Amino acid sequence: MLLVRSLLRMPELRLRLVVGEEYLDRPVTRLYGTELPDPARYLSGGELVLSGLLWHRSATDCETFVGSLAHAGVAALAASDPEARELPAALVEACRRHGVPLLEVPIDLSFATITERVVLELAAERVGDAGAQLGRHRRLLTVVADGGGLGELVAAGAAELDAPVRVLSTTGHVVAGPELPDAAVFVREFLQADRLPRVVRRTTLLPVSERGGSRVATWIVVVEGDRAHDEVAAELASLVGVERTRVVQERRIENRAAGPLLREVLTGSGDLGPRLAAVGWDAAEFRVVVASSSDGRVEQTAALLEEVLAPVAPHALVSVHGDEVYAIAPSGPGWADAVRRALRTVEPGLGSVRVLVGISSAVGAAGLRGAAEEASHARRLGERRPGRTCVVAGEEIALHQLLLAGVPEELRGSLRRRVLGPVLDYDAEHGSDLVGTLRVFLDCSGSWTTAAARLHVHVNTLRYRVGRVEELLGVDLSDFTSRVDLYLALHAG
Repeated sequence: MLLVRSLLRMPELRLRLVVGEEYLDRPVTRLYGTELPDPARYLSGGELVLSGLLWHRSATDCETFVGSLAHAGVAALAASDPEARELPAALVEACRRHGVPLLEVPIDLSFATITERVVLELAAERVGDAGAQLGRHRRLLTVVADGGGLGELVAAGAAELDAPVRVLSTTGHVVAGPELPDAAVFVREFLQADRLPRVVRRTTLLPVSERGGSRVATWIVVVEGDRAHDEVAAELASLVGVERTRVVQERRIENRAAGPLLREVLTGSGDLGPRLAAVGWDAAEFRVVVASSSDGRVEQTAALLEEVLAPVAPHALVSVHGDEVYAIAPSGPGWADAVRRALRTVEPGLGSVRVLVGISSAVGAAGLRGAAEEASHARRLGERRPGRTCVVAGEEIALHQLLLAGVPEELRGSLRRRVLGPVLDYDAEHGSDLVGTLRVFLDCSGSWTTAAARLHVHVNTLRYRVGRVEELLGVDLSDFTSRVDLYLALHAG
């Protein structure tokens, strides 16, 4: 039996016990890596939990995280913090108080190394038919160790399980394996599940154990048949997590170029040519994407945006700027529809959080700064639209909407009041709707017959009402400039 004590005796892991000496005889039944602030829903007890503490911001975070581990009955927590010399004192105290053994991982030791070592130990002890079963696990481990990649690993897993296997993103994208027509259904069941693995439609959904990501920006292993208690399926999910970790790390390396490029795009300083050449892009056109979430958690928003863009812009550079997340990538067709579908798929996991995305029109390198502004304005337009997710593309927006989106809300209200004030006051005092009449008249391009028909009034009645508006505002609606001012004021509210 693999005990927590056994982990400390593996010299290649160099784990150090921080607290929990009295709990070293707890058995380890599974390995799970997470950066979620409250991972309880994915735990079933007996796990060795790996975490790089990306969720840590305060002592309260430590209490929430460790409390969820204790409630689930995990065996131990193995953690490292590459940004600090030692583990947070609040984490140590929370583990002591909740009775969770805390093992410190050397910062130069990869979580993948721990995963491979522990998975092999678990595989060796769990088998009844030691030769055959261990051979299955070793064959899967060999694919990972030899750098075969996710595709080969999934193919090997399908062969060992004698069943179709897919790796699915929570955005509905099939990352590896055959296509899955009902992907959105399985994602919804996964995101809403109280406990995992879960069997849905005679198909098993297993959470991918991986370092990084978030609850709504991760991968799911989908295996046909009831494999909820199949050890090979569980180990396959852990190994897919190793591959997922590599993907996350590769994205971080690529995104090192995003910060400097984004700063030059937003400030308009410097020549973007060398920056784009350094990235290796030789595309003629690019797009800028801006995303934000109502909870302000930009790291999770960035992770979600990376998953959303993966099928349409796999090499997008993603960077956080203030409370917004920006992405820049070579242009491609169908971006807006693909992003909408992906966000609709992940909606069940968002709860009350709203995610807004703006996508610029396709531009050349010289137009990237304007594209960033367009995408940001488009995202702000989404604030006025309903739904937990909203995607607004530059091509879908009239010019006046983009112009108004760049004006602060307080200023828009002030301008509306300055231009339409007398009519607004008249309607409030008399219970009329001259503002509505004006809106319909302008929407009909000043056509008396069309506007009268839409309002279901006689043309003479319409002429009287429009004349009253002109009198109150002191304008001539036959003048084009006056019409433009009034049209913008109507749409500023």
